[in-house]
Amino acid sequence: MNKAELVAAIAAQAGLSKAAAQKALDATVEAVAGALKKGENVQLIGFGTFGVTERAARTGVNPANGAKIQIPAKKVVKFKASKAIEL
Repeated sequence: MNKAELVAAIAAQAGLSKAAAQKALDATVEAVAGALKKGENVQLIGFGTFGVTERAARTGVNPANGAKIQIPAKKVVKFKASKAIEL
């Protein structure tokens, strides 16, 4: 499902216009992204939890020539699905 299909599904299920569903989806995505940038977790009961975690620096291998490279530490977004939606 892409974004347009998600907007159409939201509009159909909520009885909204596609324009209103698009605004609601955009606002939701911006709110979640803003919270994650602040380092906060976002927990949606019945759906899952978005969180930020630190990935440690490590040594990797360049697949083109086999040379070892240093991969720096960075923060990444993780998602843990709720038991309600696990397949």
